[in-house]
Amino acid sequence: MDAILHWGVNIIVTIQQIHGPVTDSIFRVITFLGEVEFFLILLPLIFWCVDSRLGAHFAILYLFSNYIHIGLKDLLQQPRPSDIDSRVLQLSHAEGYGLPSGHTQSATVVLGSIAAQLRSTWFWVIAIGIIFLVGFSRIYLGVHFPTDVLAGWIIGIVLVIIYLKLHTNIEKWLVKQRLGMHMLLGLGVPLVLLIAHPVKESADAMGTLAGLGVGIAFLQRYSYFSAGGPWWQRALRFVIGIAVILGLYFGLKVALPGGESALYLVFRFLRYSLIGVWVTFGAPWLFRLLKLVYRPK
Repeated sequence: MDAILHWGVNIIVTIQQIHGPVTDSIFRVITFLGEVEFFLILLPLIFWCVDSRLGAHFAILYLFSNYIHIGLKDLLQQPRPSDIDSRVLQLSHAEGYGLPSGHTQSATVVLGSIAAQLRSTWFWVIAIGIIFLVGFSRIYLGVHFPTDVLAGWIIGIVLVIIYLKLHTNIEKWLVKQRLGMHMLLGLGVPLVLLIAHPVKESADAMGTLAGLGVGIAFLQRYSYFSAGGPWWQRALRFVIGIAVILGLYFGLKVALPGGESALYLVFRFLRYSLIGVWVTFGAPWLFRLLKLVYRPK
């Protein structure tokens, strides 16, 4: 393993010979396309403004993928490149262990699943290009070994294949279930997964997943929402929805107890659950109230 890591260090050092202010800025922008913050914008955008059903699919897949990569990192405990060789310049902030690359895995899962649903050649070309560049940016920025990035690509592709094989049958089964079963699954599965790996990143992902599950269950039974409509309706929905997400994110961060509390993970789970409920039920309900939901004639 040491030989592989040192080989990876040599690759990074070679790539970083093009290091400079301009290339650093370019690759920091590219790496943002694998950040949690990017998906916090992209996934609600799809749900509110493009296709709510597909938006829910992609969000759930992304959150499961995020949980898996957190668990693998903590299980494998592989260092970052700069931890083993001072020649590597760490040009971007990164915490925790390195294997697999979460940015690469997330980009592969979300963009790959979107491309598979759209079945568009031009989008496949764009998606593959972005997925490759996100992975390369993690190597260039010195925060991941090439093997971390390769693992992110492989895991992401496997998850997309599993999603494509199973999601139709799972959706058909869920449609037949009563609200109680939806609630049990929506809350129970994330809680069990959080208990299995109780760290703050798991609380974030599983809290959001719980909120999405509960919100979708209520939306299907007690409200109506369509992501269609004229461009101005979609734009207003997105602006209003994101503004509330930011308010919940920062407001609850201040209001709820921090890391010093024994119930920190519980409150963190609650905080992200409320954001998930807002995306899938609260926002659509408000959009209807504001007459921003398009009803085809």
